[in-house]
Amino acid sequence: MGADVRFPHLGIEIEKLGKSISIGGFAIAYYGIIIAFGMVCGYLIAAWQAKRTGQDKEMYLDLALWDIIFAVIGARVYYVVFSWDYYSKHLKEIINTRGGGMAIYGGVIAGVITTFVFSKIRKVSFLKLVDTACAGLLIGQIIGRWGNFFNREAFGGYTNGLFAMQLKRSDVAQSNITHDMIKHLVDIDNVSYIQVHPTFLYESLWNVVVLLIIIFFTKKKKYDGQLFLIYLLGYGLGRFWIEGLRTDQLLIPGTHIAVSQVLSLAVAVVSAIILVVMFKKKKSADK
Repeated sequence: MGADVRFPHLGIEIEKLGKSISIGGFAIAYYGIIIAFGMVCGYLIAAWQAKRTGQDKEMYLDLALWDIIFAVIGARVYYVVFSWDYYSKHLKEIINTRGGGMAIYGGVIAGVITTFVFSKIRKVSFLKLVDTACAGLLIGQIIGRWGNFFNREAFGGYTNGLFAMQLKRSDVAQSNITHDMIKHLVDIDNVSYIQVHPTFLYESLWNVVVLLIIIFFTKKKKYDGQLFLIYLLGYGLGRFWIEGLRTDQLLIPGTHIAVSQVLSLAVAVVSAIILVVMFKKKKSADK
């Protein structure tokens, strides 16, 4: 029946790629397993960062538990808000997260708000918290994006580049298949494949680079909040580019503008301005 996923220019074929496992007749999606694994690894890297900088790593376990709860809620709310045309007619589906529909920006926004409230309750520095936690957030994003791979979603338009990925046309949401993909359908053993940008892979690799930069600068930072600003700048730039490739964008209502692309650009620009201003202030202070 043909391989489920192919990377023709890399010589990689995955014959069987399931979307879930069944335990006692109950299906557990790989997407959920991967997200959960990413959260655990995110906490571990944040705890490691806390130890490196002389902080109480146990406090970050408390923070992680609250952040995870509200990040999941935020990710769902963000997705529903910008898919309201559908959910306004299917209200019962709003709480059906098993049907898919989570947006990482909603999770990040909710996580930052939760962290701010946590800092006020614990009477600790919000900027120090986000500096430490952003490494964990990046790990969660790096790992979590592979859930999209198992779901055959969040891919880009047609490409014939080195990393081009081929997916069975029958395995993906037809609404995400563009005319350009149809024009370039690949037929192998009577199976039709679309050939696309593996944007999940691009974002995962991009975030690895941002994470390495964050780790490198951890003990070289000049002020609290600097690492978080570097994260926002790095992630914003990468997401702006990658979001432009995707075919399943959440759009600003009444437009053809991708909301996450606009948000990414705004976040990157504002973060860059603050970093430059702070750099100049520190440089002047050192004279």
